[in-house]
Amino acid sequence: MSHYYESDDLKKFGDIGRHGKALADQFFKYYGQVTGSDGALSKREKALIALAISHAQKCPYCIDAYTTGCLEAGASPEQMMEAVHVAAAMQAGITLVHSVQMQNQLDRLIL
Repeated sequence: MSHYYESDDLKKFGDIGRHGKALADQFFKYYGQVTGSDGALSKREKALIALAISHAQKCPYCIDAYTTGCLEAGASPEQMMEAVHVAAAMQAGITLVHSVQMQNQLDRLIL
């Protein structure tokens, strides 16, 4: 059965430059510089951040890639799950803080 997201499509990520090679090359250079090595953050920490963002942005390709990347960088399943919970808590907080906008509008409309 075919699905919108096919795990084999992740292998095609390198082909995103087929119709825009120069821009794809710039992206991959930047991406590699940011994620490919230790800097102020370790490669493991970067992979955990990427895994959390993958969940928050709901990208199954990225979830697959960074689940593997986290394990390869030495993260434990417990660390990975905690990173996902951080993303979930942030998403909840971001949603709730926007209720201030609703409350401001209610104050204008009701008062």
